[in-house]
Amino acid sequence: MRFVTSIALVLLCAAPVVHADTTIAPNAILIDGTTGTVLLDMNAEEPLPPASMSKLMTVLMVFERLKAGVLSMDQTFPVSHKAWKMGGSKTFVRVNRRVSVEDLLRGVIVQSGNDASVVLAEGISGSEDAFAATMTMRAHELGLASASFRNATGWPHPEHVISARDLAHLAQILVTEFPEYYGMFAEREFEFSKIKQPNRNPLLGNVLGADGLKTGHTNASGYGLTASAARDGRRLYLVLNGLKSSRARAREAERLIEWGFREFAAYPLFKKGETVETAAVWLGSLDRVPLVADRDVVLSLKRRARADLKASVRWTGPIVAPVVKGQQLATLRLEGSDIQSVEHPLYAGVDVEQVGFFGRVFERMRTMIFGFDPAA
Repeated sequence: MRFVTSIALVLLCAAPVVHADTTIAPNAILIDGTTGTVLLDMNAEEPLPPASMSKLMTVLMVFERLKAGVLSMDQTFPVSHKAWKMGGSKTFVRVNRRVSVEDLLRGVIVQSGNDASVVLAEGISGSEDAFAATMTMRAHELGLASASFRNATGWPHPEHVISARDLAHLAQILVTEFPEYYGMFAEREFEFSKIKQPNRNPLLGNVLGADGLKTGHTNASGYGLTASAARDGRRLYLVLNGLKSSRARAREAERLIEWGFREFAAYPLFKKGETVETAAVWLGSLDRVPLVADRDVVLSLKRRARADLKASVRWTGPIVAPVVKGQQLATLRLEGSDIQSVEHPLYAGVDVEQVGFFGRVFERMRTMIFGFDPAA
């Protein structure tokens, strides 16, 4: 039997701000990384050609090996003829020379160097094709189900795709799992072979808190950007693709980042370990078991939508002892007319032992006479 109870939530009120939650980008997603709330979604599940935003996966492959100690920043890789002759954006590595992993990474991250990307791919996997296959396999292991990589650069290929949602997830992994390397994304320029090039990210230096990640452009993809910015303990992730010009990309990215910080706020609802609700237990040493969250429950919400927020706890019952502390028992569901529904698992806050033989007999008799009331 499915049981549902409603919870009253008290949120402070403030004057709403008028806004338009839409975008001119054909594909876009804006996520509050603090809470995981999707603030804007425009065809975010559609696999799309990501152009140089693909290099985020190339970078992740290198970061993982650095963190594991398989690679080091001062290790060098040879520059093949294939890498040297790559077109598009370049780091200007020289054929038959060796370049350090550190310089190659900065060439990829800051300069979007196609040549540097191929050098890394060949150095790690022996060939770009083998590296691309490993990229796809690793992306799927990380839950990026839409990813299909055919090269290390984002060079146009009909089967080289990934969704905006998965790009945002990839960006979040880079930020949260590799803080020791992520700072490279905020570097404003990089010089190699006596050629200094600026970072192509239009938000750096123009949007407060912007510190990454990667632009992309081909004729097939249009102008795209995977970006992130942090302010006052909140971090937003933005992915745009399919825009018609670099100017439109810069203006739309800045507008949406500012909109996300201005129009939404993160509201703490329950602390880790706090009792959200209690549920009746049958044949237990306790009549009720507290249902708690295993982490802080924080919701990003439009300021004007707070009054409409509803919370309910759902579980399948009756819950029968014994119950083990930490056992998942229920789900907290948050919903409203202007937000996507969010669910959080709830766990038993204490152990509940099963009563002895006579206690079980008494409980069964009581149930036969009075019935079992899960909300009692």
